[in-house]
Amino acid sequence: MPRRPISEFHGRQGRRKIVVTVLYVVLSVATFWVAAATAEELASLALLVPLLIANVYLGYRSVLVNDNLSASSSGMVLLAGGVSAALSGGSAVLVCAILAASSAIQEVDVREKRIQEPIWNFGQLALTGAAVGMTIEFGIELLGSGAWAVIISAAFASATNLAVNLGQVYLAVRYIYSRSIPNLWSGMATLIPSSLLVGLVGGVLGFAFVEAGGSTLLLVLMMILFLVGHQAFASFGLLRTSHEATLAGFVKALEAKDLYTRGHAERVAHFATLIGEELGQRGTKLEALNWAALLHDIGKLVVPKELIQKKGRLTEEEWAIMRRHDDAVEEILDEVEFLQPMVAIAAGTHHFFDGEKTGVVPSVESSILAVADAFDAITTTRSYRVALSQRYAFEELRRCAGTQFMPEAVEALIGAIEARGETYGSPDVHDEETARAIAEGRLPADSVKDQP
Repeated sequence: MPRRPISEFHGRQGRRKIVVTVLYVVLSVATFWVAAATAEELASLALLVPLLIANVYLGYRSVLVNDNLSASSSGMVLLAGGVSAALSGGSAVLVCAILAASSAIQEVDVREKRIQEPIWNFGQLALTGAAVGMTIEFGIELLGSGAWAVIISAAFASATNLAVNLGQVYLAVRYIYSRSIPNLWSGMATLIPSSLLVGLVGGVLGFAFVEAGGSTLLLVLMMILFLVGHQAFASFGLLRTSHEATLAGFVKALEAKDLYTRGHAERVAHFATLIGEELGQRGTKLEALNWAALLHDIGKLVVPKELIQKKGRLTEEEWAIMRRHDDAVEEILDEVEFLQPMVAIAAGTHHFFDGEKTGVVPSVESSILAVADAFDAITTTRSYRVALSQRYAFEELRRCAGTQFMPEAVEALIGAIEARGETYGSPDVHDEETARAIAEGRLPADSVKDQP
């Protein structure tokens, strides 16, 4: 089956985003209309207004869990409002839909002047809120309004909040892109327990507020706890940001030493991600592979600059010094705890896939990274030779597949690049000797224009 041009996918994706946005608007409007029409009573405005203010703020201050998803403690507010409304004779469905939708606008939307995303979020969150409200009402009707009954109902409602929200994200992404985004769920192992817990706490707070007769002091305490819950998510976001800043610092330090590898780490990360996606890597695994790619050459910091930038062939002694950087990755980053999984991946890239040369069989992630690194090395200009063609790179990778390189990783990279219509390297240089001759000035660059 022929693959479609990437431009066609972009056009189709744009149209499908509009379809999803319109669908969310229609469904959310219908949800509010039905909930309002069936509600005998809303809720105490003395509680609803403070909760609305809190949720608008928490939604606005959402923190990134990964490059695609953000999170906040708004689930705590949602459950507190829904439980208190249900126990007070109000409509938990309508209250939860209103509260959830109020957190649709995020700081990034205002900063980047985005319009479609807040509309999308509004509809998605309104539907999620209504589902949470229905779960609360059903649980209390089935189990009663006692403390344990409410806690159980809140626990199920908290799980509903997470499941419906993430389920809508998954379905929308599958529809728009005809596939899932592999790193969409990165960091979810931390997010899911935290989200479930803050939701449960919110339900308990809503129960306590009703039992205390709407105490103003308890309302103030609730607001404080909302902020404390948000701080837990904010700390996660700050930790992630600091990790990324650490990686960026290492990459900049390496690029400052070796101009020829400027952008190399980012390109290798791109290629490794393409391979990982094709081979089924997802979430945190794919993110670790990406970070390992950014770090894989950090050992060059211990190699003399003049050796890295030397024109011409290296001597055996010089090659021995260059190979030191393979082991130096572990030496340099040994004390950085959060990088240990990525360091293990990066350190394994110099092992041959079949284990024959070094006696060590690398992990799948190290094998992926080795292919990505080799492809970029072949298709970019170095101090000792000019860039070779993409055709040559593919041929060389396939020639060494099964011994030096993992065959599945080689084919995954080639398939992904060809499917995207991407092109790398020189279009005219198809052999190593010509590439070296041009770099050393023994052959003019324009002499290979018509090379077959």
